[in-house]
Amino acid sequence: MDPLYLTKIKCPCCESEFQTSRVRPSLKRAIRQDSDFCSYFASVNPDFYVVRVCPYCGFASTENFNGFMRDDQKKSYLDKIGKQWTFREYGGERTHREAMECYKLALLSAQAVKEKDRIVAGILHHIAWLYRYEGNKEMELKFIEFALDAYIRVYQSESAVNNARLLYLIGELHRRLGHYHEAVKWFSRVIHDKSITDAAMIRASREQWTVIREDMTNAGAELPEEMTRNGA
Repeated sequence: MDPLYLTKIKCPCCESEFQTSRVRPSLKRAIRQDSDFCSYFASVNPDFYVVRVCPYCGFASTENFNGFMRDDQKKSYLDKIGKQWTFREYGGERTHREAMECYKLALLSAQAVKEKDRIVAGILHHIAWLYRYEGNKEMELKFIEFALDAYIRVYQSESAVNNARLLYLIGELHRRLGHYHEAVKWFSRVIHDKSITDAAMIRASREQWTVIREDMTNAGAELPEEMTRNGA
């Protein structure tokens, strides 16, 4: 059985209809997952097919994009990107390179129409994962830093104070960048805020707190105040 199937999409920008591939649900189970939710699969990677790219105008989006575009958003996209676009198909099987192109088109599209920070953060994070898959550590960390900045904007703008997954993710991206003191502050919020009841994220924060303690102790670095003041 072909792992991919085609679904019909209507472009929110030029309103043309086109087909894009998706991975069958039965094949979406990950064989393992990194601590920042980057998943690995036995065969085809469903993340390669998250972005839908209109072959006619080039507008690239995910299911999380706003399905309706105002006239000023369409004009902004077309002026910045669409008018330079030449017909290109991404509807079939995608290579790693093509998946990267699709995500970067989605990033440009989201920025052109001023999509929500949460959408932009997710795209940046996925691009970091694509660089991780190919072992490009320098570019992975560059896009993790971009994603982290966007996630912090989400925290500041969406009143997501008790969103444990977001708090954990901000802490984990800080940890991956080597910002241990900042990471501990965010993990501490998840662990010690009594209003947070997400057991999975509390457990994950405790685990990464322990990883940081071990890394810093082994390196002979001074532990953050939160670690000397609080147990985890």
